[in-house]
Amino acid sequence: MTTPVRTQNKRLAQGERSRGKLLRAAAKLFAERGYAGTSVDDVCREAKVVKSAVYWHFESKEGLYRAVLEKVYEQIRLIESGITTEDRSPEDALREIVRATFDWHNKHPDFVRLVMNENIHQGEHIGAMTGIQVRRQTVVDLLRRVLLRGEKSGAFRKGLDPIDLHMSISALCFYNVSNRHTFSRIFERDMTSPKAVAARRDVVIDTILRWCMTQDHSQTSDNDQARRVQAAITHTNYLLYSSR
Repeated sequence: MTTPVRTQNKRLAQGERSRGKLLRAAAKLFAERGYAGTSVDDVCREAKVVKSAVYWHFESKEGLYRAVLEKVYEQIRLIESGITTEDRSPEDALREIVRATFDWHNKHPDFVRLVMNENIHQGEHIGAMTGIQVRRQTVVDLLRRVLLRGEKSGAFRKGLDPIDLHMSISALCFYNVSNRHTFSRIFERDMTSPKAVAARRDVVIDTILRWCMTQDHSQTSDNDQARRVQAAITHTNYLLYSSR
C-alpha cells in the first residue's frame, strides 16, 4: 500500500527531475541562441517537460535564465573551492588554480557563451543575483591566501590584488574558448586540437606566474619553468605560423 509520505517523496523526486531537465535544456538553448532568441516553448520542447513546470519551478523565463546563471557559476566556484593549496608551494598552488580554471573553461564552452550573452545585456540579470555575489568571495579568498603566502616567502611581488589576479586568469582562459573559432580561421590552425590546447594552457599558466613573481625569484629559482614556457611559446608559434 502506498503511503502519503511515499507519494509525496515520489512527487518531489519527479519535480526535481523536471527542474533538472529544464535547467540543462535552458542552458543549452540560452548559450546557443541568447536570452531574446529562446522562448519558454523552445526550452520545454528540448527538455520534454510541460510548460507549466517552468512557471512552477521558476515563475518566469527570466527566473529560469537566472537559475541557469546561478547553476553555471556555482559549478565553477565548486571547482575552485575544491583546489587544495595549503600543501603546495605558492607557485605550485597558483599554477594549479590557473590549470583548473583553464581546463574548466575549455570543457564548458556553454558557460563562456552564457557569460558573453549576459554581457550583451550589460549584466542586468546577474547584478540582481545575491547567490553569485556571495560565492564570488570563494575565489577571492583562495587567491588572497596564495598571494599572501607567496609574498611572505619572497616568491610573489608585494601588493598584488586578488581581484585583479582573478580578472587576468579569467581573461586568458575565457579568450581561448570565446575566440578560438575566429582565431583558427584567421590563422588556418585548429586551436581546439589537444596539442594546441595543451600548449596554450602552458603559456597561460606561465604568463600568470611571471606576472606575480618577484624579479629575483623569477630569474634565479625557476630555470625549469623558463624552459617550459619557451618550449610552449615556440610550439604555439609553430602551430600558428608554419603554414603561412
